[in-house]
Amino acid sequence: MNRFLASVALVLAAASFPAGGTTAETFIDARSYPTPAAGRERFLALETRLVRGFDEVCGDTFCEGEYHNLQSLRFRCSVNAADGGVEECVWTFTGSTAQVDGSSGRIIVDARSWACPVPLAARTPLPILLQALEQDDPLHVRLPGTTTSLYEGLTGCL
Repeated sequence: MNRFLASVALVLAAASFPAGGTTAETFIDARSYPTPAAGRERFLALETRLVRGFDEVCGDTFCEGEYHNLQSLRFRCSVNAADGGVEECVWTFTGSTAQVDGSSGRIIVDARSWACPVPLAARTPLPILLQALEQDDPLHVRLPGTTTSLYEGLTGCL
């Protein structure tokens, strides 16, 4: 009986680990780097500045077209959990148009969403990216290791 219990315990222990033998994730949300407590506040402050910057330029640029009510949804980045190198950032938006169908009285809605990749240099360290974007006008600052800005990235997406 003891051998059976030992065998069951060994099988359960082995099954609790992924094939690589570790439970650590390679990539995590930037809000959790270097720790959830430290990363969350800094990243949320950045997202607030980005939304404010987008709202300031939207009326004269992105919001002049068919989707005049564009709204920022979320700015997310994935980072390497071991060293904080940014793998990817995406900024999501939504917008809609609505019109009345004159013959039926129905409202015709066209709602869309966009996932705009941020034009980052490969493996940009998250602290460097955050520092660069913690300026008064984060949309127009040159992204570290590149010759482009978030604004320029959005023009190719929205």
